[in-house]
Amino acid sequence: MSWAYFWSLFSISLHAMVPITLTAVGEVIGESAGLFNIGLEGILLLSAFTGTLGARAGGPILGLLMGLVTGLGIGLVFGVICAYWKGSQMIAGVGINLFALGFVAFGLQVLGSPGFYTVPRDVQLAPIRTSVGSFSPLIPVALLLPFLIHWFLNHTGVGLRIKAVGENPEAADVAGIPVELTQLLSTAVGAALAGLAGAYMSVSWLGSVTKEISAGRGFIALATVVFSGLRPLLALAGGLIFGFFESLATWIQSLPGVKEAVPWQFISMIPYVATLLVVAGVIGRVRFPKALGVPYRRE
Repeated sequence: MSWAYFWSLFSISLHAMVPITLTAVGEVIGESAGLFNIGLEGILLLSAFTGTLGARAGGPILGLLMGLVTGLGIGLVFGVICAYWKGSQMIAGVGINLFALGFVAFGLQVLGSPGFYTVPRDVQLAPIRTSVGSFSPLIPVALLLPFLIHWFLNHTGVGLRIKAVGENPEAADVAGIPVELTQLLSTAVGAALAGLAGAYMSVSWLGSVTKEISAGRGFIALATVVFSGLRPLLALAGGLIFGFFESLATWIQSLPGVKEAVPWQFISMIPYVATLLVVAGVIGRVRFPKALGVPYRRE
């Protein structure tokens, strides 16, 4: 087997880890403040679509910004419902996912491309070309961001306040920390990173948007958060692991004779089976903030 096959696997792995890592690291911020958002799948889907519209209107940078703003807006709505109105975080997240499924399917119909729309190449984000291959500019961003978030959460006053709100909101409130506002902003920033990840998929990586483009990556990102125990550097490791298994499935299907011998559906199951095995191995062993998922009500 030639070296080109292995290099292709490595390149696909790096590109596949970007949406998972960005989404997972963003969710780490939100969960550190006590809110968990299972609507990541919907955010990825919606932002992939709005990112496409932005790229069509003003180029790839606007497309990425549109995706980020889409995630930010959804995060703000989610934060208001769950932090201020004390709504169910589970139901709000499911609502985001269901809304995204319907909205994107309808939006693709409006674009005249039911189910599938190809982003024009001239408005896609140009890759970084090197002597060993081409890479998306968001790959170094996804590799660096977890280190920055780790420093932010553990070595800054704002980061420590976020963790205090997630661990003991009553004590944080007594100390003068605005609990609801902290939760709102934390989950909004986390959702914005998921929005950036969604726009990356359509504007940079895949070059298209479909009504199934998220393909479970939002849930894999949630599994990565569980694997990491809310530690950004482990979230990066999880993103690399799951990105590898996703690329492995794609790589195996490209091998001569594989398509004829093994149904593609079984090969496509590889990243999801790996997710289940990893989560099953760590669930119950990681510690999350005590107030995670519990609406704070001042007494």
